[in-house]
Amino acid sequence: MEAVARLRNCPTSPRKMRLLADLVRGKGIENALNTLKFSAKHPSVPLEKLVLSAVANWRVKNEGVDLAEANLFIKTIFVDGGRVLKRMRPAPQGRAYRVRKRSNHVTVVVDSRNKAAHLDVNQESESNA
Repeated sequence: MEAVARLRNCPTSPRKMRLLADLVRGKGIENALNTLKFSAKHPSVPLEKLVLSAVANWRVKNEGVDLAEANLFIKTIFVDGGRVLKRMRPAPQGRAYRVRKRSNHVTVVVDSRNKAAHLDVNQESESNA
């Protein structure tokens, strides 16, 4: 069973966040977390927290399944543009330049590669009920 986590209005441009999202898409959770932890790009910190949140959501949904046996991976990750704050910067000769401070929304879907592991747990819970 897959779990979802969302990050809203992260004050980083979507283009910069997509560069990191492309690095971890389809990777295993441990590999993805290591990639984000040692990345020099500044959006890696909130993205790492988001992946950890998705793993925690998966644990809540699948209580009887061991995390090591589940072999979790990032099934889907995508970055959408968020709100844009428009500011003005002084320019020469009394003019003003527009500065657009972009933000983004990130969605991470985590799933298990071992479908049989949590199918067995679901069948056991149904038989016990």
